[in-house]
Amino acid sequence: MRYPTLRHPRPPMLALHRLGWALRRLVLLHRLSTLVLLGLGALVFLPAPARAERLKDIARWQGVRSNALTGYGIVVGLSGTGDQNLQFTVQSLVSATARLGVTLPPGINPQLKNAAAVMVTAELPAFARPGQRLDVTVSAIGQAKSLRGGTLLLAPLVGADGEVYALAQGNLAVGGFGAEGKDGSKIVVGTPSSGRIPGGAAVERAVPSPFATAEDLLLSLTDPDFTTARMVAQAINAMEGNAIAQAEDAASIRIGAPRSLANRIALAGRIDSLEITPASPAARVIINARTGTVVIGGDVRIMPAAVAHGSLTVRITENQQASQPGAFGRGQTVVTQQSTVDAAEAPGRMALFAPGVKLSELVDAVNTLGAAPGDLVAILEALKAAGALRAELIVI
Repeated sequence: MRYPTLRHPRPPMLALHRLGWALRRLVLLHRLSTLVLLGLGALVFLPAPARAERLKDIARWQGVRSNALTGYGIVVGLSGTGDQNLQFTVQSLVSATARLGVTLPPGINPQLKNAAAVMVTAELPAFARPGQRLDVTVSAIGQAKSLRGGTLLLAPLVGADGEVYALAQGNLAVGGFGAEGKDGSKIVVGTPSSGRIPGGAAVERAVPSPFATAEDLLLSLTDPDFTTARMVAQAINAMEGNAIAQAEDAASIRIGAPRSLANRIALAGRIDSLEITPASPAARVIINARTGTVVIGGDVRIMPAAVAHGSLTVRITENQQASQPGAFGRGQTVVTQQSTVDAAEAPGRMALFAPGVKLSELVDAVNTLGAAPGDLVAILEALKAAGALRAELIVI
């Protein structure tokens, strides 16, 4: 039905009917808008859910790790900042030149101002194949003052088993520098006796990995927790639709892996991308005794306790006074010591910790006491000794 416009005359009853319908419509719209606003408010003030983490960020595959490589080498081309006449550097250079077919005359002891003995270190990542390049770190072990401008001669890098896995050689990039005067004064910025060679080593041998040959795959949590391990196993089983994962302990989850290497890699990729919400960590209070830093975990709780905190200040003042004899006396002038000792104690304030106090309430109570970081450590230790602190107290 189409209503007439306002330009046409309306009967009185029809006008009242239209007015009542308009009022009811306004009331309905008002109630609907109120409900919408309340719903939006509820959405805004809902607590944020715990953040999910990818398994690749909180767990590692057993056997998939890097390996440390170490080697000994000689850096040449230094501008007078080498090992001078260090004996083992001379022997190393003589051996290196002998391998190249150069034999030094007997009795010659070269002054190696431009060479230095160094240790070479590198990290061999998992699944590295021959021909890949590694970054190496070169550090002086003798009297060398700076390695700036030096070149590392070919140095083999060995693993823990004594086998050679890479060969290093190249020009060093040194960030620090130093300068020294004839009077012994010197200035050193950074560490000029250490440098890096980006891509300075070539992999010569691959490290065998149990990932492709193991009967089962083992996933290890970075922070062991029984609840998290159980949740990880349940999430993997739910994703695959089969009970292939089982938590062995607080840190390890054993997963039945397919025989095919391609299927095994695909399974590991799906598991790495799986997101779960880890369990809350244990309640801890970390105290750095050197810096006075105190870190209190969010799950720390306090049992009913009352804490009073005050400070005692002792001040000792020393005054020296001269004692002189009379005008015609025969005595001597002497100096007397006068000491004044004052003790003042600041008014102590007591704070009551209710049962189940949370982190924010604990901080407010400590601030009320006016405790400094050092005093806070004493308060927390006293609460722990009294059995009122429900947290592990760790001093580093």
